[in-house]
Amino acid sequence: MIVVCGETLIDLAPVGGNTEGARTVPVGDADSVASGGELWRALPGGSPANVAVALARLKTQTAMLARISTDPFGRILRDRLVREGVDLRYVVQADEPSTLAVVSFDDVGNASYSFYLEGTADWQWRTTELPEAFGPEVSAIHAGSMALMRPPGGPVLEAMLSRESKYRVISLDPNVRPVLCPDPLGYRQAVERWLRFAHLVRASVDDVRWLYPEAEPREVVERWLELGPLVVVLTLGADGACGATRSGVRCEVGGLPVRVVDTIGAGDTFSGALLHRLEKENALSASRLAGLGADELEAAMRFAVAAAAVNCQRAGADPPREDEVAALLGVPGS
Repeated sequence: MIVVCGETLIDLAPVGGNTEGARTVPVGDADSVASGGELWRALPGGSPANVAVALARLKTQTAMLARISTDPFGRILRDRLVREGVDLRYVVQADEPSTLAVVSFDDVGNASYSFYLEGTADWQWRTTELPEAFGPEVSAIHAGSMALMRPPGGPVLEAMLSRESKYRVISLDPNVRPVLCPDPLGYRQAVERWLRFAHLVRASVDDVRWLYPEAEPREVVERWLELGPLVVVLTLGADGACGATRSGVRCEVGGLPVRVVDTIGAGDTFSGALLHRLEKENALSASRLAGLGADELEAAMRFAVAAAAVNCQRAGADPPREDEVAALLGVPGS
């Protein structure tokens, strides 16, 4: 089992995007909507929640560790996870409201976000709400940066992940959100602290460029490997991904040409697909990651690139199932 730790928030996206199946909610009163105010769709999201859904759709046993509000948005978030087959044994029912992210798009479908974070459920972790220990069935814990960066719960989660790194793989997606800490140096210091207990890291090239504006992204990968991780994978948008291991493996896979609707959830889908593939190959242990070969890493990244490409062909975070990834790769499904 892979446990995914972090936020489950609501993306408010403007109506007009192809967001089939989303819950439509008006922002503002009825008069403002009737007189030209926008309609918005409430899309269940959050980077860690998207990773959990990606894993579950690929048939990897997955549990969510999250604080989910009991408000109406929280019910949408919980229902999505249940519908997708994500185990909720580690979910805390929280009295605080759900976190909201307002989504906007550029001309080519790239998404940007503004957040409503104050006093919301995702960040209020207390040590007593976390498991004292995880069972041997948990091979890895995946975490993203918003829950780690946001007080007061961030240090609580960080301590838990540091503790668990002795017993299972810790997977990290820095998932940089400058709104949480607009100072790159401060954010960089936090990320480098997390790298000391992470075994596997997936970051986007945009994350790395923002954190280290004076450095080449591949130089940053080498720097990160020196800090602790066994494997670092850098996603390059339409250009695919490159990966490196502390043992000296270096490889790269190209992107796949697809018609992009938007990029919401692409990086999360990549992370989930990468974890799924490594789990399937019995490679989610510190010893196996330490000895991961170039062929294994390249195959895992190629699968993850294809999964992200399928997601980009659809509106919102909508990760694929394994047969859809196989179809894009032109190989038999499993």
